[in-house]
Amino acid sequence: MKEISGCGTALITPFTSTFEVDYPAFRVLVQRQLDAGINFLVPLGTTGETPCLEDYEKHKILEITQDVNNGKVAVVAGVGSNYTKKVIENIKSFSKFNADAFLVVVPYYNKPTQQGIFEHFRAVSESTSTPIILYNVPGRTGTNMSSETTLRLAELKNIVAVKEASGIYSQISEIIKFSPKGFSVLSGNDDETLPLMSTGAKGIISVASNIAPKHMVQLAQSLKERDTERAQALHHKLMPLFKACFVESNPIPTKAALSLMKLTENVLRLPLVSSSSKTDQLMSEVLKELKLL
Repeated sequence: MKEISGCGTALITPFTSTFEVDYPAFRVLVQRQLDAGINFLVPLGTTGETPCLEDYEKHKILEITQDVNNGKVAVVAGVGSNYTKKVIENIKSFSKFNADAFLVVVPYYNKPTQQGIFEHFRAVSESTSTPIILYNVPGRTGTNMSSETTLRLAELKNIVAVKEASGIYSQISEIIKFSPKGFSVLSGNDDETLPLMSTGAKGIISVASNIAPKHMVQLAQSLKERDTERAQALHHKLMPLFKACFVESNPIPTKAALSLMKLTENVLRLPLVSSSSKTDQLMSEVLKELKLL
């Protein structure tokens, strides 16, 4: 398995003005990530508006990702659903694209118990030999996966990491401290990259790296090399971008930024809508400060 550490980008899905997937633009975005030295790629996550994609569109996105990547870095494909059977079907359907790992979110809306979460991931794990990365994001799913549940799952043969976006530092710290060998914690929030990697997390699955991939790669690399002074400087430099990326629901601000940079249209599929003028102005200011505009 290719190493899944450092900075990985939760890729957006660009759309045309008629709401079709803009495959040529997606190809350019993937190449831009590789040119910036990104450590791994994460298509079909939350940032990719995956709930609003058809299966054939998901397949084409994975096909393009692998074609452009050509084996350079690890590819982690999002397969999450709130129905365990559907997750397993997604894994089988996506298997022909040879992803290095699958990202599986805690089931949303259903509000399963901790035992339900455990059984969900155990069933998914038993359905494939491909590595599984857990994804805990209670702000979106409505349910927090506890450290105890995560550590139970970490003992299963092919569950190799967790993307932790709970924002509960004590919980994440406990997972880092007690994880078995071979299990990694990845930050799920850009603004927590510094504290989490400083205390043992192995990387970040980033939204901001859609916009500033070189900066985020530098931040993750500085933290891996224990260059605290450089990492702190980059963290403070990027904090306005981290905050701006979430002034509206992700990926609305990110698409606003990429539109300002002429990399894609500022188009989302309902129920998400394009950014407000206030967000556009904020992103313009942040991009100029980072010399990206």
